[in-house]
Amino acid sequence: MNIPELKIGDLIAKVPIVQGGMGVGVSLSNLAAAVASCGGIGVISGVEPGFNLEHYSRDKFQANIDGLTYHIQKARELAPKGIIGVNIMTALSTFEDMVKVAVKEKVDIIFSGAGMPMKLPELVKGSLTKIAPIVSSGKVAKLICKQWDRKHSYLPDAIVVEGPEAGGHLGFSVEQLEDPENFSLKKIVAEVLEAIKPFEEKYAKKIPIIAGGGLHNATDIAEILQSGASGVQMATRFVATHECDASDTFKQAYIDAKEEDIMIIKSPVGMPGRAIRNMFIQDVYEHGKPKGIKCINCLKPCNPKETLYCIADALIQAQKGNLEKGFAFAGAKVHKIKKITSVKEVIDELMEGLKNF
Repeated sequence: MNIPELKIGDLIAKVPIVQGGMGVGVSLSNLAAAVASCGGIGVISGVEPGFNLEHYSRDKFQANIDGLTYHIQKARELAPKGIIGVNIMTALSTFEDMVKVAVKEKVDIIFSGAGMPMKLPELVKGSLTKIAPIVSSGKVAKLICKQWDRKHSYLPDAIVVEGPEAGGHLGFSVEQLEDPENFSLKKIVAEVLEAIKPFEEKYAKKIPIIAGGGLHNATDIAEILQSGASGVQMATRFVATHECDASDTFKQAYIDAKEEDIMIIKSPVGMPGRAIRNMFIQDVYEHGKPKGIKCINCLKPCNPKETLYCIADALIQAQKGNLEKGFAFAGAKVHKIKKITSVKEVIDELMEGLKNF
């Protein structure tokens, strides 16, 4: 097939792949720049991006502002002609502050999920930064478009549709995750395309759909593009790369993962999440909250008294390779990853496969 470019307004990605944002610290400037340099859209995670800075323990807020600023600037240095995005979860207690940093640093596009980013248009007003909400249903896509239209006279520049096979936090109930026929990615893409039609007609503007969740190879990409998506989002495929910002131990967890190791957990975010089973997860759910963990107030929905663990701490520990104190989120097809390679090799393999599809 002819490989389509992914066009989001005046942003044109020669490779129609958005690298999904992965926090904490799994996709920072190094990975994002590598993907952007290869023609895709590289995405920095806006979740606790300052965790490695010296002043993080005494001034978490400022460290995260400084961390996001640093990684956007660094990605720009490494990929001056590439498209750089930031993923900022709506559930973050510092959501608006992090969006303002991204806009100030003139990031190309902000992706936002884990809630409905109803204020996002006013936060990017007057800038060239594009905005793309992440949804898991046509209903949510319609609601966001309706609100943005009514309150801001603005439509999403793109919409990311995340299916139930994605890694990390999922916009589905556990029951829906167990019903793959009715909640397949293709089906949700079709629902979203239908839901946004009236808004596209009103504004005479196409809203490109970027679909992700469980996409692993060229066949997966081709099928979802043929179902009406303009591009795809892939995250898990980019973890086991030399350029990924996570530790080698974290990457090895992906390589070692078997299909039966993938599990759905209840996250402190208040959503189900897909992760790789390990001793930390088993201990937490069997024996309760570990001792010595303090809440760092990173998420709006998190109730420290009720949650079994601090998810920010667990993900920071995992990123650093301390998997006895944390765990790795991953997509449903992580078990298909067998070795560490380069971002270029991953993208070349996928694009070559698409050409021959």
